[in-house]
Amino acid sequence: MKTTMFKVLGTSALLSALTAGSAFATECIAPANPGGGWDFTCRQIANIMYEIKAIDAPMQVTNMAGGGGGVAFSAVVADHNEDPDVIVAASSATTTRLAQNAFAGMTADQVRFVGAIGADPGVIVVAKDSPFQSLSDMVEAIKADPGSVAFAGGSAVGGFDHMKPLQIMKAAGFDDITKIKYIGVDGGADAITQTVGGFTQAMTGDMSEIVGFIKSGDVRALAVLTEERVPGFDDIPTAREQGFDVVAVNWRGVYVPKGISDDQFNAWAERLKAVAESDQWKAAMAENGLAPFTKVGGDFQSWVDGVIADTVVLSKEIGVIQ
Repeated sequence: MKTTMFKVLGTSALLSALTAGSAFATECIAPANPGGGWDFTCRQIANIMYEIKAIDAPMQVTNMAGGGGGVAFSAVVADHNEDPDVIVAASSATTTRLAQNAFAGMTADQVRFVGAIGADPGVIVVAKDSPFQSLSDMVEAIKADPGSVAFAGGSAVGGFDHMKPLQIMKAAGFDDITKIKYIGVDGGADAITQTVGGFTQAMTGDMSEIVGFIKSGDVRALAVLTEERVPGFDDIPTAREQGFDVVAVNWRGVYVPKGISDDQFNAWAERLKAVAESDQWKAAMAENGLAPFTKVGGDFQSWVDGVIADTVVLSKEIGVIQ
């Protein structure tokens, strides 16, 4: 059985065994038009898997835009449920939308989440002249007067950027999260502008959105929402080390059809792990502002289940879903 083989073979031998005799070309579906995060994920994974011989033939990349990922999700569930040769690019936006029933009644348990191999770290940012010197300073100010701090973010109300400060305040023991002020604007750059201009007291977003502003000195990052400090930005403390157990990263990964076998699921997990460990992927992360974030197989599925459950709770509390 393959499960026994996994434990015995080394990586290269395992990958050869996984790909030997493949009858069909593999396919990665990007649930959006060319350009952007999901398309990037598919094209990088497709190129690297073939280059490192994790697959024995080039992988097809198919763009299937619509519904914020919902069109691709529906197509996989309806038409590819037992297809072992299809993977679909996903991110934190995927799980947030599933938690909030944005895919017309479809649920996360209709697919299997196979892995993430990198992430855009979440950040909480203030203007350079902000009185807040630490995340604790900000949290205490919100506790004392919830209306005194407004966050700007590049997602709509209830979106992933909105969830980050809510998670932090929940971790701080503050439960009345409907009082936390959030302004959704059109992307991270606009959110930074709102904060630098003094229209909001903080920005909630992703590391890739703030790199230039950090380097120019226009803003200060109070926290990065990762498990460990981000290489290259080692002076930015994590929320965890400041006493707030929150990890919020915009991960880059894939899901697969639910109806495939455990062996086929594990095969994709091993291929994805090989990509994560490759020099090619490490270079791609460095070039695109991503941080290491590798979770594959059952460990990733369990983590996703927890993230979705937490998002449902927060979404109900702020009235995004009933």
